[in-house]
Amino acid sequence: MACLNTKSEERKAISDKRQRAGAAGLTLYRRVAYDEGSAPCRVFPMRIAYLDCFSGISGDMFLGALLDAGVPFELFEKTVAELNVGAKLERSRVDRSGILAIKLDVIVSGEKDMPREEFWAQSVASDQWSVASGQTDEHAHSHESDPARKRTADPSASLRSGRDDKREGLATADKAEIHADHLQPDAGPVHSHHPAHAPVRVLNEILKIISAASISERAKETASEIFLALGAAEAKVHNTGIDDIHFHEVGAADAIVDIVCAAVGAEALAVEQFFCSPLNVGGSTVACSHGVMPVPAPATLELLKGVPIYSGDIEKELVTPTGAAIVKVLAAGFGPRPQMTTDRIGCGAGSRDFPGHPNVLRISIGETHIAEAAVAEESGAVETIAILEANFDDLSPQLIGYIVDLALAEGALDVFTTAVQMKKNRPGTLLTVLARPENEEHLRALLFRESSTLGVRTRHEKRYALPRRHEAVTTPWGEVRMKIATLNGAISQYAPEYEDCRRIAAAHHVPLKTVMQEAIRLYLDRKHG
Repeated sequence: MACLNTKSEERKAISDKRQRAGAAGLTLYRRVAYDEGSAPCRVFPMRIAYLDCFSGISGDMFLGALLDAGVPFELFEKTVAELNVGAKLERSRVDRSGILAIKLDVIVSGEKDMPREEFWAQSVASDQWSVASGQTDEHAHSHESDPARKRTADPSASLRSGRDDKREGLATADKAEIHADHLQPDAGPVHSHHPAHAPVRVLNEILKIISAASISERAKETASEIFLALGAAEAKVHNTGIDDIHFHEVGAADAIVDIVCAAVGAEALAVEQFFCSPLNVGGSTVACSHGVMPVPAPATLELLKGVPIYSGDIEKELVTPTGAAIVKVLAAGFGPRPQMTTDRIGCGAGSRDFPGHPNVLRISIGETHIAEAAVAEESGAVETIAILEANFDDLSPQLIGYIVDLALAEGALDVFTTAVQMKKNRPGTLLTVLARPENEEHLRALLFRESSTLGVRTRHEKRYALPRRHEAVTTPWGEVRMKIATLNGAISQYAPEYEDCRRIAAAHHVPLKTVMQEAIRLYLDRKHG
């Protein structure tokens, strides 16, 4: 029987600010990797969900699949009402090349989304029409307060690209914002018909919306992780800080609905792990705010680092930034379908209908088995470590301090001392070294060489460690990494990295405690919006 084995090392998250993404997950109580070729072992049942991304993934496809798999539509409606972003939901049964699936649309101001290339085609056409008819930016902006005249002068004003079904993009919170200076050179004269001060949302504003919603803390954490993953990817692509990113697309009302409902719906499935197939990203090129780019778009590819992807026969963009962020955060692993007994199946439809290719995301829910070693306490990763101990009653404290530093420099996981009472009532020191088994022999030789001990005791023990990742905050004196640990998918502990704070304090002559307090304050401000 194939088993699910624990990973030997912790998974990195969506932003390394990612950074998590991934990494924390919403309903992931035991984060393990599956290996179809593993040896027989004692197993325990575990409920999982498996995503078939043979036609990519987007936010609305994921929500449609959740609905088809049994998540109540009323739960999504209640969640959208709690978000209070002026949106509502509409669901329908559609046919995608013979496969029945649920299509979920987010309606904002009475309008639905459209695929990115359709948005750009109509936007460019309308802009060219405006130029040909003598309509200028100045004229267009002067009609901003007259909706009827604006619709006449600028047909593209009623188009929304906030939805991310097969595009990366350009929507503000309530309307599309066209960045004409990034369009392809051969598109002809193009002008923006939205004022420069059109509203956008930054990360902190989005986190405040999530924090204020009446949803579970775990769902809030996961939704925030997804937006952090998106922000980190955009910041990396644009070479800027995450707090400086304006979410023209993902900050739109419909994308907020996509991501928060994804977190709430994933929790409602009551599964312990999500797994995912390799992702079909599509092919060809796509027009976006950066110009014409090859598929996958820059932010999407950044999010999918370390994830198996491929291009099939469909020459369209199949994985969106929001879809990539959702799966990167929720999925515990990527690969072929694990051995599982399926009891529920759901299909979520994309906007397009490709001949001979069902444009759906399929989710399978059922039971698999994990190895006994994978049942780690408190959802932590388990590993075997070597413990080396030696007692000293005749060694100078100066030498003990030197040995501690040397052992850490040569691969020890941790080194500490304990005051002990030895034979003949002599006060002594117990030196304990924690190490990976492969470093045991080297560190034992170090103790014999550098100390006065005549013997070193060794044993192997299990160590359970919470998944952890780093997020950076920018203080007035420089960047500090925050070490963040998660328990059952929710953040349980956080602390600034000492070495970062010490370096900054020394360089700027600021009290160390001030730097640490400021880093914590900045992190909490971001976390709670």
